Amino acid sequence: MEKQPHQQQIQIQLDESAAEGIYSNFVLTGNTPSEFILDFARLLPGLPKAKVFSRIVMTPQSAKSLHEVLGRTIGQYEKSFGEIKIKSGKTNSAIGFQAAPPEDQAGKK
Repeated sequence: MEKQPHQQQIQIQLDESAAEGIYSNFVLTGNTPSEFILDFARLLPGLPKAKVFSRIVMTPQSAKSLHEVLGRTIGQYEKSFGEIKIKSGKTNSAIGFQAAPPEDQAGKK
C-alpha cells in the first residue's frame, strides 16, 4: 500500500470587501518566462474601453495549477448543469476572455 503524503491544512482569511467579489467579463493574459499576468476587466456595451479591476501575477506553476483546477471545476459544473455554450462568430469576437499577443510580438507590426 502506497503512503499518501501528509497534506497541510491551510486556513483562509476572507475579509468582507474580498468576499463581495469583483465582476469580470473580460480578461487579458500575458506572460514572461517567470510569470503569468491576468488582468480582470469589465467591458460594458457601447463603451470603447474596458477598465481593469484586478491584476493577478502568478508563477508558471501556479498558472498551470489554476488551469487544471478550473478544468476540473468546469467539468463538475457541466455534469450537474449541462454543457456551457460559448458564442462564436464575428459579433462577439472582441468580447470575453482572450489572450493578449505574446510579449515579444506585442510591439511588432
